[in-house]
Amino acid sequence: MAKNRYAPDSGLTRRMVGTMSGLVVLYVVVAVVLVALGFNAIWVLLISGGLLWGQWYFSDSIALSSMRAVVVTPEQAPQLHGIVDRLCILADMPKPRVAIADTDVPNAFATGRTQKRAVVCVTTGLLRRLDPEELEAVMSHELSHVAHRDVTVMTVASFAAVVAGITVRTAMWGGLMRDRRDQNAALVFLAVVVISILVYVVSFLLTRALSRYRELAADRAGAMLTGNPSALARALQKISGDVAKIPTADLRAMEPVSSFAFAPALGGKGEGMDLAKIFATHPPLEKRLANLAKVANELGT
Repeated sequence: MAKNRYAPDSGLTRRMVGTMSGLVVLYVVVAVVLVALGFNAIWVLLISGGLLWGQWYFSDSIALSSMRAVVVTPEQAPQLHGIVDRLCILADMPKPRVAIADTDVPNAFATGRTQKRAVVCVTTGLLRRLDPEELEAVMSHELSHVAHRDVTVMTVASFAAVVAGITVRTAMWGGLMRDRRDQNAALVFLAVVVISILVYVVSFLLTRALSRYRELAADRAGAMLTGNPSALARALQKISGDVAKIPTADLRAMEPVSSFAFAPALGGKGEGMDLAKIFATHPPLEKRLANLAKVANELGT
């Protein structure tokens, strides 16, 4: 990984490594079980890997297309480019492409398989609502995702869930139940389906936890780089408050990039110990603000 000046977070890094280790163990278990059941595990793994490779390789094009975002030049968006230029110099990292999506939903996201192919995108709704300091804080958060190659991390993390889904479909389409009189075939089919569902659920929960850790790490790294955690906290509060006023139909347009967005387009405020917090891609607002308050204390601001 190319070095940059985005500060690492050892605590969150340990959590992310632990989560990824759990996913790796899950991958091994999936392969061993499928082979033990006489299933063509290699074929399933190759198909899953191919699909995820395509998702990773074309991640920037897919995200920009889904949001109908347009890459803009410094002449078209001088303030936005100026902010990105300053942050990239400060972080000692290559400058990504800059894009704008024409939607009133206040949000931003970063994607791209490498730093050279990366793109940071903001919505017109975000540009209208944030002042320059807040916009810089949000862009610093997004550039942290680029610097830490979070698109690759999350693509790898989703591998087990994709394998589980393809396994169920292959079991159904591959003819394990072609001879309904064969009790062994029926038992194998049932075992494959049950194991695949369990793998999907565990993988889903681990990936969502990893996504939440990733957001907290980007908040911290972004705030440490700018030295202005209060600006990021204000931006989070503004966006969270305004998103609640946006029609649900408009918010759903952000769903294709929701896991990479600065703030969740849909979902509750994260209050209470409910399932929404476990399934969420982003930490609740109060946890992100508490995380930024710790950064402020460390910086003495």
